[in-house]
Amino acid sequence: MNEQFERLIERAEQLIDRIESVLPQPLGAPSDWNAAIAWRYRRRSSGHGRLEPVRHVAAMALGDLKEIDGQKEKIARNTRQFVEGRPANNVLLTGARGTGKSSLVRACLHEFAPQGLRLIEVDKSDLTDLPDIVEVVSGRPEKFIVFSDDLSFDEGEPGYKALKSILDGSVAAATPNVLIYATSNRRHLLPEYMKENLSYTHTEDGEVHPGEVVEEKISLSERFGLWVSFYPFSQAEYLAIVAQWLSSFGLDAATVEAARPQALVWALERGSRSGRVAYQFARDFAGRMAA
Repeated sequence: MNEQFERLIERAEQLIDRIESVLPQPLGAPSDWNAAIAWRYRRRSSGHGRLEPVRHVAAMALGDLKEIDGQKEKIARNTRQFVEGRPANNVLLTGARGTGKSSLVRACLHEFAPQGLRLIEVDKSDLTDLPDIVEVVSGRPEKFIVFSDDLSFDEGEPGYKALKSILDGSVAAATPNVLIYATSNRRHLLPEYMKENLSYTHTEDGEVHPGEVVEEKISLSERFGLWVSFYPFSQAEYLAIVAQWLSSFGLDAATVEAARPQALVWALERGSRSGRVAYQFARDFAGRMAA
């Protein structure tokens, strides 16, 4: 009888272990925060979330980024205030694709990592776990940028409300060692439709009142304290970026000058004169010259 009872207990314990293994677990802190300066939040199919170290962070220096000096000054100043313990804002970087938004965030990470800056990349689909991430790092001495790249939402996505609450609106006080940096091609992060303008109302004295739909769409982006806009590059700006990247690959001034016509054709074929296209051309051209 006792033997049967013990086997029953053993089977029950095995069943409990299996159930616990598939239940969502609270997010735990990494065992070694010194393993990396950047971390990536990943949620497994089981529902378990974890912070994984990014072993090889793409090298990027602030000096490598050309033709965005105004944007660079704003982001670097805000980040410097943050790592020095002074007041700083959450940041929304918006504008044309390939103009250096995410590169600027990576460059700031490299610039200020020696002063204790760290970065946690979170996909849009995982933003519902933001409160857990913030809770894990809240007691750390480092400063953390929670970074979400190419951010935009469709109607009703759960991450929208979670981000909105973390930025400004939760009953919990803001955590002084965490800021949110996000990039987006949409200034208001949500799709906007012409029909929504019909909800505007006009008073007799000419005052305009936006409707509730418009107010809701603006409310998230307004919770970012600092907006930084990026614009398409002119031909001269594009060629200056090409020249900078070709020089960084070790090509001399004469070769850089000779590459200009090919750089323009490359941009024409791609339909864009962005910094990303300039970098891609420079890699292709430098690779061919090294053959």
